Amino acid sequence: MKKLYIVSSGAGGTSYITPEAKAAIEECEVVVSYSKYARELSELIEGKELYTSGMTHEIERCTQAIQYANEGKTTCIISNGDANVFGMATLVVELMDEKNLWDEIELISLPGVTSFLAAAAKVGAPVSQDFAVISLSDRLTDINMIDRRVKGALETDFILGIYNPRSKKRVKPYENFLNALAAQEERIAVIAQHVGRSEKEKITITTTTELVDTGVDHPDVGMSTLIIVCNSNTKLTKNGLVLTPRGYLNKYELSGKLK
Repeated sequence: MKKLYIVSSGAGGTSYITPEAKAAIEECEVVVSYSKYARELSELIEGKELYTSGMTHEIERCTQAIQYANEGKTTCIISNGDANVFGMATLVVELMDEKNLWDEIELISLPGVTSFLAAAAKVGAPVSQDFAVISLSDRLTDINMIDRRVKGALETDFILGIYNPRSKKRVKPYENFLNALAAQEERIAVIAQHVGRSEKEKITITTTTELVDTGVDHPDVGMSTLIIVCNSNTKLTKNGLVLTPRGYLNKYELSGKLK
């Protein structure tokens, strides 16, 4: 069958791309990508037929990738982070279904390390209990639904990962998020910028109080920022890392015996 790969490239740069994803890119004749991601992966895609476009052209890119594959060219479409976490997987699958191409093209989706997981690994162990991941972008999701999801996650003490907190023009969802934080008790928070892009990466451990007090113009919060809001059990270790205990030491002695 003709092949179309959805390749998750992991958090920014090439640090988090999996061997499976690299092998898929190597196999492909054509690479379809958002322009920024293509630049970051330039060493891996050198010599490939390349199709790129800018932000908001997702349907165009997915349609083009499907077309290349249907022409018999082994193709991959690049999705930053994990393709199923606010990535390209959903649109590719939807378009494949609309065009009824399941008997024509073999679709292979490869997972990736998200910035949520990459940032968590860099600050200790903040994500060991139940968590929710929410995008504050209201380009495709109604802002009232976003607000409800944020409020519900905070009220039920989920660890919360926030993608796309704000842009220059899109501020209201982030303002609502800050208001939701203000209604809860203080929690530890992590602000992670440009995760995986070594020259730009900046990760700060702070509190929800600091986020609220700084307001919508926080200098470290933008479209390349991920925010982790920890739960009520989270604490700092003696050396300043973030720890959300799973609960082992509540049930077991240090020897491993039940208390």
